[in-house]
Amino acid sequence: MSKKAYIAIDLGASSGRLILGSMEEGKLRLEEIHRFPNEPVYLGNTFYWDFMRIFHEIKQGLKKAAKLKDVEITSIGIDTWGVDGAWLDKEGKLLTNPVHYRDHRTSEIMDDFYTKITDSKLYDITGIQKMSFNTVYQLYHDFKTSEVVRTLGDKWLFMPDLIAYFLTGSTFNEYTIASTGALLDAAKREYSKELFDTLGMPIDKMQKLVMPGTVVGTLTNLIQEETGLGDVKVVAVGSHDTASAVAGSPLESENEVYLCCGTWCLMGMELSDPIMNEISKDFNITNEGGVEGTIRYLKNINGLWFLQQLRKVWNERGLNLSFPDIIAAVKNSDSEYAVDAKDDRFMAPLDMEKEIIAYCNETYGVTLTEVGDIAKAAYNGLGNLYKEVLEAFEKLTGKDISIIRMVGGGIQDQYLCQKVADITGKKVVAGPIEASCIGNMLMQMKALGDIESLAEGRNIVKVSFDQKVYMQ
Repeated sequence: MSKKAYIAIDLGASSGRLILGSMEEGKLRLEEIHRFPNEPVYLGNTFYWDFMRIFHEIKQGLKKAAKLKDVEITSIGIDTWGVDGAWLDKEGKLLTNPVHYRDHRTSEIMDDFYTKITDSKLYDITGIQKMSFNTVYQLYHDFKTSEVVRTLGDKWLFMPDLIAYFLTGSTFNEYTIASTGALLDAAKREYSKELFDTLGMPIDKMQKLVMPGTVVGTLTNLIQEETGLGDVKVVAVGSHDTASAVAGSPLESENEVYLCCGTWCLMGMELSDPIMNEISKDFNITNEGGVEGTIRYLKNINGLWFLQQLRKVWNERGLNLSFPDIIAAVKNSDSEYAVDAKDDRFMAPLDMEKEIIAYCNETYGVTLTEVGDIAKAAYNGLGNLYKEVLEAFEKLTGKDISIIRMVGGGIQDQYLCQKVADITGKKVVAGPIEASCIGNMLMQMKALGDIESLAEGRNIVKVSFDQKVYMQ
């Protein structure tokens, strides 16, 4: 008898994968069926997502899934990073290739943008922290500088919406991913006509908002023929990968924060309503949409990007270092220097090692030369940043946070987990690793009636996956 299974398509900033999930003896079991690199492509002074390659790799994964024995694929869900997307023309063809959020093109329109609206007013409407790559700046740039978009742009789709469109032919904007870009009225949870009118952008280019747990279509005949799958349903899940990761986190109380660890780290709390007061605005904390009507009250902060980029630079120099090699060197380092992990210089440097060395030289008057010392400066900076943000959450919510629940691929770095516990003085519970894929699947299960609620899904997570505790 074939077992019922769900496919989570999960795209991070450095890799993409297709994970198969199925229930066995009351537990959710995961199996990776395809993985591929997902790195930005630098072309003509612009960072792009390689969308053609991404979609090709997704189809390769679906072909593998179709060949699995004794498995009935019932649905597919897609989650990706936030803010980015692309334009379709009036014929439904791809008009623009998605630009990567680390691209600097929005900097050229910021002065003009803020002649239309103030930071304060933008936050009052959207509740979203100011970050230069927010979708509102990207769209304003497109309408300001691109004759192609102004004349031919017909529909804006965020990345998971774009993938779902080419799988099903349906156009929509999923709520959680749309909420990341500073385009929604946070209180009303819909696109802000006031904002679009103020900025002179056509709101009719945005698509109907759909909520997580909505079946949005089935695979087109062409995709069915190409992959070998049948009329499999596609579900709008928490399409922002952090929305799925939070859904997949076994949160137990309001006195916990989650720390989703990947290329980016996101620290936050799950709330029923947004917090958009002056203090929240000053701390630049964001109110993004979550599943089941929740608000992800969080801070978008730097993460394993530091270590990924350091390793890239070192290996390009021929050092051939693995992440365990780097961590071993860090443990042997006596250096206590720390970078400012929120400094813009670390956003997209061509050489991360050079920037860390320069920062420490400028700040402390030292020149770091050893791998362990350089990487430790990054780890110390991340730990300090997480403590700063956690204390801000305690101040803003009035809660004494007892647990930091770390999830995502970054928890495989046990040194980072212990560093967070040591610097913050809080109990750290790490797990599950595949939180975004798990949360993705929980919303598929809810859409198909296999579970009734997120609470039921989180109980499944608790019994299905190990969690490790770290103490100061």
